[in-house]
Amino acid sequence: MNKYYIKGPKVYSETGIIDNACVHVADGLINAIDASDDSSQCYEYPESYHLVPGFIDLHIHGANGFDVMDASKDALAGISAALLKEGVTSFLATTMTSDISAIERAMNACKNFIASKSKGATMLGLHLEGPFISTKKTGAQNAKNIIAPDIDKFKELQTASGNNIKIVTLAPECQNSEALIDYLQQQKIIASIGHSDATFAEAKDAFAKGANYTTHLFNAMRGIHHREPGCVTAALLDDNVWVEIIADGKHLHPEIINLILKLKGIDKTILITDAMRAKCMQDGVYDLGGQDVTVKNNTATLSDGTLAGSLLKIPDALKNIIKYTKLDLSNAVKMVTENPAKALGVFDRIGSIKVGKNADLVVLDEKFNVVEVFQYKGLSFPRRRTTVRRIGIINTHPPFL
Repeated sequence: MNKYYIKGPKVYSETGIIDNACVHVADGLINAIDASDDSSQCYEYPESYHLVPGFIDLHIHGANGFDVMDASKDALAGISAALLKEGVTSFLATTMTSDISAIERAMNACKNFIASKSKGATMLGLHLEGPFISTKKTGAQNAKNIIAPDIDKFKELQTASGNNIKIVTLAPECQNSEALIDYLQQQKIIASIGHSDATFAEAKDAFAKGANYTTHLFNAMRGIHHREPGCVTAALLDDNVWVEIIADGKHLHPEIINLILKLKGIDKTILITDAMRAKCMQDGVYDLGGQDVTVKNNTATLSDGTLAGSLLKIPDALKNIIKYTKLDLSNAVKMVTENPAKALGVFDRIGSIKVGKNADLVVLDEKFNVVEVFQYKGLSFPRRRTTVRRIGIINTHPPFL
């Protein structure tokens, strides 16, 4: 039972939208996209539904009461399971600015989790957010644990991670940042400007030296001023730079998102959640990097009112971006599939629907709600009961391969 096919919904393939197609899966890979039925198990949905690639979140701290910094298998499994249910089939576990020993424990736990190939969303690696950031732009990071960029310290963390760090957020205006950016480029690791008070000139210089990514653009970084354009402007004007945005309606005004897309275009913009452990949970007080975070009315804040990550889910970010910008689904969905896969260098196997790629697939209804998730591991998580007629189903979930 390692074969099945999906029939009915519009297929958002790498080359365009295909109507009345069947996507055939064998041993976790897409092996055909055509109009033919076959004898394998069939999952059928209305023609008004949409079949899109699995979502990818490159910046996620926690969910369902768990945080990456908990540094435990149970926490990482809990986060992974929660993400898969919302259509996120791949993610980067994101750390917080903390004591180096605490970050090392998180790195080690993630290394073991990746090696275990556990059920749930696939952890592609780690996003190291801090400790190499600015004390002037801490956001919800704990200032007491910030240190200057340090290649030797990074090497220790990378060793603890099993060489799984894929993105490093740093402030390029800090001492020794240039050397670290150069080292990261040599190691093919993304150097991202974030939590930074860099001037336009400092940021532009960092991009010229190899940084090519920005962490939650506008948030926790020097903004735009007509006499000092700041690092935001440098990122917006550089065609080689990827930008993350948090489209929850709280971190960025919708018209700022329109401004970003007008300047950067769709192809260099990535939607992320920056979600913390309270995602999927009730209002209350939660821990984030050793600081108390109050969650109320779908907003997470420190005691001084500073936004402390988000409670955002990727499907909601997708709906919001469509609402704010009037983009159609085919363009909007690139920001949670194709673009993060390309930025991370894994587009050869995920991020689009194409023969030969992993069968990471999400079925959306007419309102872009997640109906079902298929993953290359062969596991499917129905989000809710549906009235969709299905043909020849022996098991309502594709078998775990």
